[in-house]
Amino acid sequence: MGRVRLGTSTGVLVDLLPQVLEALGEEHAGIDVEVSIRGSFEAMERLAEGTLDIGLVAIPQPPVRGIVVTPWCEQPMMAFVPARWKAPRRVTPAWLAAQPLIFNEATTHMYRLTMEWFAAAGFAPRARIELNYDAAMRSLVAAGYGAALLPLQQSTDTARNDRMRILPVTPKLTRRVGIAHRQPAMLDGATLSVLKVLTMFRQT
Repeated sequence: MGRVRLGTSTGVLVDLLPQVLEALGEEHAGIDVEVSIRGSFEAMERLAEGTLDIGLVAIPQPPVRGIVVTPWCEQPMMAFVPARWKAPRRVTPAWLAAQPLIFNEATTHMYRLTMEWFAAAGFAPRARIELNYDAAMRSLVAAGYGAALLPLQQSTDTARNDRMRILPVTPKLTRRVGIAHRQPAMLDGATLSVLKVLTMFRQT
């Protein structure tokens, strides 16, 4: 029994968290997991304040006193491109920088990861639009508005989509996600139970 407050990004919420919550419901039906959409920076702040129990955050993160972060999963970053565009089989920073682009907001870890990938090749492109919802970004790509660099979601991106192509990038780029929480000695039984189930789904 108990309530656990869990913060996560939309990408993890769509792809991995449903499996975790299903397993949790089977093993610990009495635990109420309250899920909220949080950027990694905000999740770390709330963990430190005590207003969040677990955060699924992009890593690496700057160290926060009293907060433990352990690797959980890795997601390959891919180029999401409108199907009608002529695109190479493997997308480079040079090719992508010349296209209309859709980015995450500048305050996010995903934005920083994307811009570092471009900067390593000598590019600093600007986006047509910045937003934080992966599903909305995919919809804009499918509508032909622009291309995006996003983590591959195995649960949804493997389905056929005639309006969008998902292409590998070179050099490769990987988004890493970690589980963040206070020191185990500070946690209640419900939070420890959720952490145990999350650990079962570790992919690193």
